[in-house]
Amino acid sequence: MSSFPSILMKVAACVPLPLAHALGTLLGWAMHGLSPTYRRHLRENLEAAGYTDAATRRAAIAQAGKLLAELPAVWLRSRKQVAALVREIRGLELVEAARARGLGIVFLTPHLGCFEVTAQVAAERFPITVLYSPPKMQWLRPVMEQGRGGDNVRLASADLSGVRELLAALKRREAVGILPDQVPGEGEGEWADFFGKPAYTMTLAARFAQREGVECLIAYGERLPWGRGYIVHVRPLPPAVEGESQTRRVNRALETLIRELPGQYLWGYNRYKKPGVR
Repeated sequence: MSSFPSILMKVAACVPLPLAHALGTLLGWAMHGLSPTYRRHLRENLEAAGYTDAATRRAAIAQAGKLLAELPAVWLRSRKQVAALVREIRGLELVEAARARGLGIVFLTPHLGCFEVTAQVAAERFPITVLYSPPKMQWLRPVMEQGRGGDNVRLASADLSGVRELLAALKRREAVGILPDQVPGEGEGEWADFFGKPAYTMTLAARFAQREGVECLIAYGERLPWGRGYIVHVRPLPPAVEGESQTRRVNRALETLIRELPGQYLWGYNRYKKPGVR
């Protein structure tokens, strides 16, 4: 039997995107007003990146609420309906070129814009295996698994067995998706600068990017104003700079991407926490 929260999620999935984003703006400000911890992380992370202006802070607050408000639609509508929300894919030729060469593809998708839509768009074209951490709220787990999984999308748990699934997908010359700015578990990362501060950064993404027969691309879904949908951007991972670690290379690539659209990054996420600390 469906729980009441999951029923609400299904109802929310039917809300038109413009209205969902309008309600999401209110939700974002409510979260900001009610949580001192969230406010602190938001302020500290913005300041570390050099964003002290009120406009970027206000945008980040509103966009974080829009992220939550759009999830029911992205997760629970049909893939065809979700794909219809994407107005343009910029950089699709990079994906097509990699597939034409018979390469596996690693998509690095930071917490920027509507990052959830990128796997759905990819699954319209080819199989993709996505690294997945179950939510702490048990009622949300089946909803998330239904939304993130489905035809052409496999969910790989964020543990050793999941890593094996990702490797198997790359050997089949398929695609995999990873959130590279998510704080990994203890022993699964290394400290690397992110906007001038040491951040515990997963080594998995960097290791995959170095594998032979693999093309590493960065992707995110830009959220258009007034609920008009999304533009999916795909970029190559930039070449390494002499002397930098591979994890710093990934962080530097993310910094460049985020600076293009700073108001849509999830600055309230505790990116600089120590592994194992909530």
